[in-house]
Amino acid sequence: MQRLFVTAVLAFGIDQLSKYYVMRVLGMVEGDRIDIVPPLLVFKFGWNPGINFGLFSDSPEVMRWVLIVLAFGISALLVIWAKRTLKRTITLMGAGLIVGGALANALDRVIYGAVADFLNMSCCGINNPYIFNIADIFIFAGAFLLVAFDDHGLKTNAS
Repeated sequence: MQRLFVTAVLAFGIDQLSKYYVMRVLGMVEGDRIDIVPPLLVFKFGWNPGINFGLFSDSPEVMRWVLIVLAFGISALLVIWAKRTLKRTITLMGAGLIVGGALANALDRVIYGAVADFLNMSCCGINNPYIFNIADIFIFAGAFLLVAFDDHGLKTNAS
């Protein structure tokens, strides 16, 4: 379980430091754009009051608090589940990435009322209109690790 907690703390901290850097050091505000390695990596700062891809972004203020409670609830359930069932370091770290990312985005909602997003990546003639943040990457990577390195193994009947 220590690996889960260390990974969660690192994911949380890295995400929050990246947002601090973009907002405070670079001074980015909503609508700002910095071409890092265009079009592969562009910083486009924006606030997302909704969930992925801006879903529920036009929802009433109460949805902000619903999403905060949901992030804490899912994180708590994931920790309980991991404690009971996960054994491998890679899957514990995957759970930690999800928890750290979810709580980092929840903190944004508490402090700012929305999640700070600033990463945009496009490639190969495909123009990606969406922006995201490091916490989103950690959540996705953690989910991938849980699925790809399933502790229980998928047992198939090859009869």
